[in-house]
Amino acid sequence: MHEQSRHDSAPAQDAAAVHDLLRELTALRAELAAQAVDARDRVDAAHPDHRASACNLLHYLALRRRDLRALQPRLAMLGLSSLGRAEAHVLATLDAVLAALHRLAGQPQPPQPSHADDCPADFATGPAWLDDHTDALLGPPPSGRHVRIMVTMPTAAADDYTLVHDLLARGMDVIRINCAHDDPDTWGRIIDNLRRAERTLGRTCRVAMDLAGPKLRTGPLAPGPAVLRIRPARDAFGRVTAPARVWLTAEEAPQPAPSPADASLAVPGTWLDRLRPGDTLTFMDARDARRRLSVVDATADGCWAESNKTAYLVPDTVLRHGRGGTKGKGRAVRVGTVPPREQALRLAPGDLLVLTRELVPGRPATLDSAGRVLTPATIGCTLAQVFDDVRAGDPVWFDDGKIGGTVEGAAADALHVRIGQAPPGGAKLRADKGINFPDSVPRLPALTAKDIEDLAFVAEHADIVELSFAGDAADVALLQKHLARLGGRNPAIVLKIETRRGFENLPDMLLAAMRSPRVGVMIARGDLAVETGFERLAEVQEEMLWICEAAHVPVIWATQVLETLAQRGLPSRAEITDAAMGDRAECVMLNKGAHVCEAVRVLDDILRRMQAHQAKKQPMLRMLRLAHALPPATPDGP
Repeated sequence: MHEQSRHDSAPAQDAAAVHDLLRELTALRAELAAQAVDARDRVDAAHPDHRASACNLLHYLALRRRDLRALQPRLAMLGLSSLGRAEAHVLATLDAVLAALHRLAGQPQPPQPSHADDCPADFATGPAWLDDHTDALLGPPPSGRHVRIMVTMPTAAADDYTLVHDLLARGMDVIRINCAHDDPDTWGRIIDNLRRAERTLGRTCRVAMDLAGPKLRTGPLAPGPAVLRIRPARDAFGRVTAPARVWLTAEEAPQPAPSPADASLAVPGTWLDRLRPGDTLTFMDARDARRRLSVVDATADGCWAESNKTAYLVPDTVLRHGRGGTKGKGRAVRVGTVPPREQALRLAPGDLLVLTRELVPGRPATLDSAGRVLTPATIGCTLAQVFDDVRAGDPVWFDDGKIGGTVEGAAADALHVRIGQAPPGGAKLRADKGINFPDSVPRLPALTAKDIEDLAFVAEHADIVELSFAGDAADVALLQKHLARLGGRNPAIVLKIETRRGFENLPDMLLAAMRSPRVGVMIARGDLAVETGFERLAEVQEEMLWICEAAHVPVIWATQVLETLAQRGLPSRAEITDAAMGDRAECVMLNKGAHVCEAVRVLDDILRRMQAHQAKKQPMLRMLRLAHALPPATPDGP
């Protein structure tokens, strides 16, 4: 009897659940529709190709202002969509669920404005618009792969046609030129090599140019002592396995070493001409240790000498030439210029670093005889404007997050930073390394004077302009203004999101960028990880993928993809998985490296495999061979 009553109550409970869901989702739909009406001016301002997408983005933002986690399992229990794949067609998804709920309730669906009246993004048009916008931005997809591959060009690509040809042949779809490096002449030669490779291979490739932007970096450091160390290679027992190789060249017309050298020394040419293989050069090094070099080869450009002992040479070190065991009078010369050693600041937890407004050369800390700090280490920064916006208590990171600290004191001309994050033995901070203030909002210009100058070349030659450090809608509007002034090819705009401020303002920037006909977003995960915190990066990049899909805007997945493969020739296991995750974007970017051609080949293979298993965040249920691996059951057992 008790069992029968439980069965009788189930339909009543289901009916109540359906009615509750109908009430909640009807109210939610009205809220979403009102959002697009309230922001109609933002939709109307978009380019005609993006108006429906702008509307869908507004619907998605309204949807995600609510916590839907309690609602989702209730929908799933009824066999309905839990709204987890609504990004590209928000209102259409809600309408489909509402229609199913009305049928379950046995009610006719009341008349309401069709989603086509508010936003025509549906299950077919939403994904199709994303595909269309991707083709317009990045070019048509290669056969068998829907995710494009972008590759950052090294300077060598200006004169190495074979490199550009091989990259294009292996699957590169977009070249990226970083305007922070080189000059218009070099950029032009890279593009010329690309056009030649396109004609040879019968393929097309887009050109993306990355504006340098207001990069905040450490200033110069005072040079270290002018001393040159030569050191032979030794095994674990201290035995010499290879002598130190020293290249001697004429100081009047110095020539580079024809092969790798441990050191190069400039000496008078008339003295150099006397040297022959088998000669000996003796000297007292900077420690007053007696050392010698053995001449092993003499060429028209210079001589090679070797040493089996470590030595330290400074300017004016005297070299004495001997032959057959004799030194000979008049055969002594002084070493010419010895370059100063590159300086670095070694910083450990607890150290104080003074960041100066003026770009005076920085110096390491000075210590007394007991090792106590007399004067803390100092270094300048390249953008003095940040000193107006940073406050005591703000975190600061250096060199892509390798060193971190907190601002203890902020004055008009200096910031006192207490180091809190560094390896126990300390880390070296060098000149021209990145600085991040995640909690500050520095009033930096969206486009530097150099960017505006570079835009003249970009507008004429590029298909895509990448706006570095995009922070708010005003930055986007400023770029659009300059591009309109220049005319030319009217390149597409890609917003590089690499700061916390840029991430937090992404929806507003997207709506501003969608006034242009072609738009994209790059998830620049290097600085972004430092700005948002490494542990939050995975969450942040997911949110950006969702927001951009709702706007039908293509995404470029960037920074450190297959980096060890590109640089060293062998990938790590973790970066293979990371590259596979890039399938959820519309493009994956590789950085330059000695093995970048192999990295393109591997990435092409990974992306082709993954597209059979994943479409954005939706698993694709391709037949699995592994599912056939279970032996068939036998009559006598399983």
